Amino acid sequence: MDEPVLVTERRGGVAVLRLNRPEARNALSPELSAALGRAFRDAEADPDVRCIVLTGTGDRAFCAGMDLRAFSEGRQASAEDQADMGLFTRFMRDGESSVPVIGAAQATAVAGGFELLLSCDLVVAADTARFGIPEVKRGLIAAGGGVLMASRLPMALALELALTGDQISAERAYQMGLVNRVVPADRVVEEAVTLGESIARNGPLALTATRQIARAAAEDMGRAKELLAEWIPKVFGSEDAKEGSTAFIERRDPVWKGR
Repeated sequence: MDEPVLVTERRGGVAVLRLNRPEARNALSPELSAALGRAFRDAEADPDVRCIVLTGTGDRAFCAGMDLRAFSEGRQASAEDQADMGLFTRFMRDGESSVPVIGAAQATAVAGGFELLLSCDLVVAADTARFGIPEVKRGLIAAGGGVLMASRLPMALALELALTGDQISAERAYQMGLVNRVVPADRVVEEAVTLGESIARNGPLALTATRQIARAAAEDMGRAKELLAEWIPKVFGSEDAKEGSTAFIERRDPVWKGR
C-alpha cells in the first residue's frame, strides 16, 4: 500500500500536517498540493482546530518546492483535485487562511519550499536547516513570493537573497526576522506545537481578526485600518469577548464559542 503524500495528526487544538514525500525532498506534486488544500479546508471547518503546524518528513528537506519531475512530465491534478489545489495556491500566494499557520522546518527549505515557509505566520527552524531562493541560478524568478520579500526585509537583504540565489543558515534567517525560533532538528515539531498550543488557547474570533489585520498592515496600512474598523464591533460585541472578561474575573480558563 502506498504511503499517503500528507500525514495529518491532531494534538489538542493544533492540526499537524506533515509533507510525506521524503524520496522527492517533499516536493509539491499536484497530489500533495491538493491534499494540503483539503487539509486546510478541513482545519478551517473544524471549530476545535485553532492552529496548523506544517512540517516535513525526513532530514533531507522540509520542502524542495515545485515537483520539477511532475512539471516536466506534464502531470495535472484530477478535476476533483483542482479546487483543493486552488485553496493551497491561495495560501502560497496570499497566506490566505482563517487559522494561524506555523511552519516547522525540520530541514532545509529552498525555492518554493522556502516560499511556503514565508507564507506561514510563524516559523520554527532546525539549527541545521538552510534556506534560499535559487531560481535565478536556473534562469527563473521566485514567482511564489520570494521576489516580494522586500515587503518583509530591508531592500538590500531582500535583493541579496533574490539576486545571488545563495542559501543562508537558520541562524541568519533568524537574525533577518524570517524565523521566530531556532532549535535542534529533533525538537522542531514539539517547539512548533507548543507555540501552536499557546495560540490555540486564545479566542478564535480574536485570532482570525488579529491575523487578518496584521497581515494586511504589512502591505497596505490603509486596508488594515479599514479591517480594524470592521472587526472592532464584531469582536468587542461577541460572546467570546464577554466570556474572556468573565473568565478573567472568575479566575478560570475561558470556554470559547468562536462568536
